[in-house]
Amino acid sequence: MAGHEGKTVTSDVKSGNMIFEPILEDGVFRFDCPGDDRLAAYPSLSFINSKDRDTSIISHSVPSYIPTFECVLGQQIVKLELPSGTSFYGTGEVSGPLERTGKRVFAWNTDAWGYGPGTTSLYQSHPWVLAITPNGEAMGVLADTTLRCEVDLRKESIIQFIASASYPIITFGPFASPTAVLKSFSHAIGTVFMPPKWSLGYQQCRWSYDSDTRVREIAKTFRTNGIPCDVIWMDIDYMDGFRCFTFDQERFPDPQSLAKDLHDIGFKAIWMLDPGIKCEEGYFVYDSGNKGDVWIQRADGRPFIGEVWPGPCVFPDFTQSKVRSWWASLVKDFISNGIDGIWNDMNEPAIFKTVTKTMPEKNIHRGDDELGGCQEHSYYHNVYGMLMARSTFEGMKLANENTRPFVLTRAGFIGSQKYAATWTGDNLSNWEHLHMSISMVLQLCEEVCRLALKRRYRLIPHLYTLFYAAHTTGTPVAMPTFFADPKDPNLRTLENSFLLGPLLVYASTIPDQGTDKLQHDLPKGIWLRFDFDDSHPDLPTLYLQGGSIIPLGPPHQHVGEANLSDDLTLIVALDEYGKAKGVLFEDDGDGYEFTNGGYLLTHYVAELQSSVVTVRVSGTEGSWKRPNRRLHVQLLLGGSAMVDSWGMDGDVVQIMMPSESDVSELVSASEKKYRSHLESSKHIPDFEEVSGPKGAKLSRIPIELKSGDWIVKIVPWIGGRIISMEHLPSGTQWLHSRIEINGYEEYSGTEYRSAGCSEEYKVIEQDLEHAGEDESLILEGDIGGGLVIQRQIFIQKDDPKILHIDSSIVAQKVGAGSGGFSRLVCLRVHPTFTLLHPMETFVSFTSIDGSKHEIKPESGDQFYEGNLLPHGEWMLVDKCLGVGLVNRFNVKEVYKCYIHWGTGTVNLELWSEERPVSRQSPLKISHEYEVEATP
Repeated sequence: MAGHEGKTVTSDVKSGNMIFEPILEDGVFRFDCPGDDRLAAYPSLSFINSKDRDTSIISHSVPSYIPTFECVLGQQIVKLELPSGTSFYGTGEVSGPLERTGKRVFAWNTDAWGYGPGTTSLYQSHPWVLAITPNGEAMGVLADTTLRCEVDLRKESIIQFIASASYPIITFGPFASPTAVLKSFSHAIGTVFMPPKWSLGYQQCRWSYDSDTRVREIAKTFRTNGIPCDVIWMDIDYMDGFRCFTFDQERFPDPQSLAKDLHDIGFKAIWMLDPGIKCEEGYFVYDSGNKGDVWIQRADGRPFIGEVWPGPCVFPDFTQSKVRSWWASLVKDFISNGIDGIWNDMNEPAIFKTVTKTMPEKNIHRGDDELGGCQEHSYYHNVYGMLMARSTFEGMKLANENTRPFVLTRAGFIGSQKYAATWTGDNLSNWEHLHMSISMVLQLCEEVCRLALKRRYRLIPHLYTLFYAAHTTGTPVAMPTFFADPKDPNLRTLENSFLLGPLLVYASTIPDQGTDKLQHDLPKGIWLRFDFDDSHPDLPTLYLQGGSIIPLGPPHQHVGEANLSDDLTLIVALDEYGKAKGVLFEDDGDGYEFTNGGYLLTHYVAELQSSVVTVRVSGTEGSWKRPNRRLHVQLLLGGSAMVDSWGMDGDVVQIMMPSESDVSELVSASEKKYRSHLESSKHIPDFEEVSGPKGAKLSRIPIELKSGDWIVKIVPWIGGRIISMEHLPSGTQWLHSRIEINGYEEYSGTEYRSAGCSEEYKVIEQDLEHAGEDESLILEGDIGGGLVIQRQIFIQKDDPKILHIDSSIVAQKVGAGSGGFSRLVCLRVHPTFTLLHPMETFVSFTSIDGSKHEIKPESGDQFYEGNLLPHGEWMLVDKCLGVGLVNRFNVKEVYKCYIHWGTGTVNLELWSEERPVSRQSPLKISHEYEVEATP
């Protein structure tokens, strides 16, 4: 083993180069701090086999890059410097751009409803970075710790991890390509589970269907309208009082009958299970859990009780094998109701009515020794969701060994892919979340919706083949476009395209802009556009890489409708040498016979010789016989033009290549047809604009102010609320909310959500997108009684660090009978700020009387007035980030300040005095926000 010695600076601080040893396979290295740190590291919960991480191998290679470390006050800070110009990706399920260069992420599973592009902790934690160097080489870096971990990529070409000591760093590569890195990574952490084929169809899910009658209506509507669909999802409303493993006897009285009705028309049903078990004697799950002593404990040894959907709940300790077996047995019995798949939600774990949105970090898990033994929740928090998914997966296998479990989990960790699929959490149906979804997952309206789904179903043979490759080799199903050419820096930041094998998909997520209006940046080489005679500006544009063949099926209504005798289509794109190849995987679509040879893997090749393209089978694997079916070969010529030929699958199929002049005419005609399709298609409206009072503009998409240090989004049509406040230099999103509630609101009374918070506001003046000029928005909302709330939000060009908000309650039409004065009103400024690190956050200020205050979440709600009022400013401090949001205001306008700590949020309210107003005497509050560094 080669190594590099560290050096001790003081008794509390040590630093130097990490020592390394080769592990697993060639090109993979483990790095530790010197001394006893290697022995002090906890078992790996990322690796399939923790011993693989802890066992050195014989290798003559040495790492290309050596990380350095610094240990300070129990924190291990690791830095790895790579060549200038390196691009960073990975970091798991985090919103924001695909490329993570310049970003900072916190690996801590968090219930982040309605997250925004600046949210740095979501439902899953992956302390992993994929680095692409300027020459196109790729390297993977894993901080193998389950503890809260900061991944800092803000300094050019430097990866920094910060977490509690001690933990190893595992590097993969550098290798020639990112795909090679991910293959090697999969050898350590495992590959994606092989999904049942039906799970690749369209799945209908929303919160929530209130009865089995409604579920049947939805299913029948899909079939009646000819919209393909395979799955319907049941949220927690099917349960009896949100009790897991139960069914509401009035609304879902017979789940087996419902399942049969759905199965009869080709639908599968997936049902939700949460970890929170209602504390209620006589409820069989609670009683059996008590008997088996399966609950997570408080520090004092009593079961922890937290509130979620059913009310007070206890939580299974999935770190114990006996508890996983207990849960699996419950799942096994649950499956007998005709359940096809299970949806694990709320498993970060999420807890209501607590500022951290999760359980106390001092809670106790009595974990198995191989997982790390008895530990506080801070150690197991990030893997709780994965262990729940594992238990659910194992329960489904117990129920039926001949079907593949389908589990979906909201929370996860590295390695979760072995047991469950995942989704993007509680996102919203808006353009911002659609755009983020491509970067987060790299995956994918009535007639347009139908066209899109028919495309999906035609592609299922290709998608299923990709999943087989992912399961067996570790290659990803969906990849960023730059994977096709890692050396091209122009591809590294593409947000609206992705690869499905050799298939490039361009999708528009920008309002008012279809795919036909996008600039299509293509990787080097040949990329030929094609469609299914269904081109539409709101559908993705498809390109096939030269040298490739992909299989297609017919556009069925559901996967179960397909059979092996269906016509098979091969789309062929020749490379510059006149050759192409591709593969098709086929099996029963469920079960595990494929692991014993029960499948057919066909390798197809195409070659151009003497103006004839010959397509044939070059090899097969598996024990299955080839189905007796027709084969339709479509040869792409460019510009969506193609020539085709029919034959029988397994036989040689030949296509006469047209002359150059004929190709040119075919391409020209195809392009004309394509443009005609686009021009005649009805574009999906991106927003609704309705008429309001004279001078009003009621837009149904948020208005964005972007200038200086700030991006601010405002929705005039509901309370004129600010739904997002993102500070660009620090990368922090201080406020992000649903459109209809929370965010920045203003009320006209002391009561919560009094008039002003939900009325439609009109835009009086708007000065946006003027480079170098002030950005300003003036809104006005009628709150009744002749009163309006006026609000100006602006960023000045000569002071770009400050976000200003000037608000007032103005009497416009108060009757003379009242002496010109209104009813009693109070201007109450009510911003709801998002807390990234709730227990490391506090409010700091100095009062008018000189007293200093630090208000933490455990302090509860607090009012400050008189001499205790903050002396013109207060600051919301995040100690982990080292920044604070300063709110300055005019003390002559503010009568009292109010702090309210919510679930992962805090309100810092400014209240005016309470009095009537007239035209001459409005109520005003002028205030501003600035982000500052803190010690």
